[in-house]
Amino acid sequence: MQNDPELNGKYLGSITQDFVKIAHILREASYQLRKRNISQFPIFPVTKQPIAVGELLISRAQGLKDWDCYFSFLEQFVGKGLIQDEAYFKATYKDAEEFCCLFVVDTENNFTNFVFVPFPDEDALL
Repeated sequence: MQNDPELNGKYLGSITQDFVKIAHILREASYQLRKRNISQFPIFPVTKQPIAVGELLISRAQGLKDWDCYFSFLEQFVGKGLIQDEAYFKATYKDAEEFCCLFVVDTENNFTNFVFVPFPDEDALL
């Protein structure tokens, strides 16, 4: 797989549709990983094909349109050799209270990329 520096509209629209459905779950999972000192750097792989990183959190069978969503964290990515420069990743990682770190994987189209998506305002969800 190659890493593409831009997340094009094809992925952005599709991911956004699923993300808004589960943002509250991802926010809570991120909080729990950080609160329990498992990792301060949660990562949520989203994929259309099964992958060998993280644990399945929510699947298309549970109501998502296009993507299965896993949960993981920086230390697992480093251990699997998916992140080589841990210091650089930590420096570019956005505030986990405000942003969700997604790892987009589409093996059919040879695409992988990290993307930080802002969590919706909780008041807007009410």
